[in-house]
Amino acid sequence: MKAIVVTDQAAGKAGMTLVERPEPAPAINDVVVEVHASGFVPTETDWPSTWTDRAGRDRTAPIPGHEVAGVVSALGYGTTGLSLGQRVFGLTDWHRDGTLAEYVAVEARNLAPLPGDVDFTAGASLPISGLTAWQGLFDHGRLRAGQSVLVHGAAGAVGTMVSQLAREFGAYVIGTGRAADRQKALDFGAHEFVDLENDTLEDAGQVDLVFDVIGGDIQKRSARLIRAGGTLVSVVGPPEARPEDGLAVDFVVEADRAQLTEIVRRVRDGRLRTNIGTVAPLDEAVAALNPTGRIKGKTIISVRQ
Repeated sequence: MKAIVVTDQAAGKAGMTLVERPEPAPAINDVVVEVHASGFVPTETDWPSTWTDRAGRDRTAPIPGHEVAGVVSALGYGTTGLSLGQRVFGLTDWHRDGTLAEYVAVEARNLAPLPGDVDFTAGASLPISGLTAWQGLFDHGRLRAGQSVLVHGAAGAVGTMVSQLAREFGAYVIGTGRAADRQKALDFGAHEFVDLENDTLEDAGQVDLVFDVIGGDIQKRSARLIRAGGTLVSVVGPPEARPEDGLAVDFVVEADRAQLTEIVRRVRDGRLRTNIGTVAPLDEAVAALNPTGRIKGKTIISVRQ
């Protein structure tokens, strides 16, 4: 099969190349998915799990990508809940070869059915962004209707999901980003916007929840805006700052079939819109994943046209 591998850890994304690899075989409780579309997170080449398996063994020249939409082409021993030929989407294991390939082996529990009226490109854009937003807001942030949420990176792939879900559940959403992001952030659900280049963050006032994808000084200043009993949720590692009277939580997103089902249901009925930027075929993936300009929205690799 064709696959993208990263040959040099130091080179990062620049070390990507298109090669031929053996097709994967399904282990116990696995399925093999014929990949139609794959998502990619730009920081993947910096993750330790990209370069070692769970036992700490080196796996240089890994296949990156952990978001997949495709069709089940093989079942492992003992696999239940999915069937051959079924359309699926989901999040693959961090320590195994990923989805920038024509086939990928995945634990069946990490996948959810992809309805026929949701295309593969949209399906591949949802797992990390959608699950990160869902788990950050509801599992870790304990969001309730009537609360206020400060969403950093509100025009990004994760931020647009956070804003839409928070607004749907009755929160007041304040988005942040660069000046050029203002209209996009508002279009994706923010009630107001703070331009971090020209506005003063503190003008956002007191909030109940901060969803942080930036860290550093912005995170420290944001922590001081959290009301008593509020929460700082971070996806960029252990928080450097904590609210004076609240919680600070960092988390790594996990696959969850029930949550994926809730997310795709919202896409189908129009409550949730995807934020897709570039879509490129597998043969052009290396160039698409190494853009010269700023990334706008989720980059999706269309493995099968």
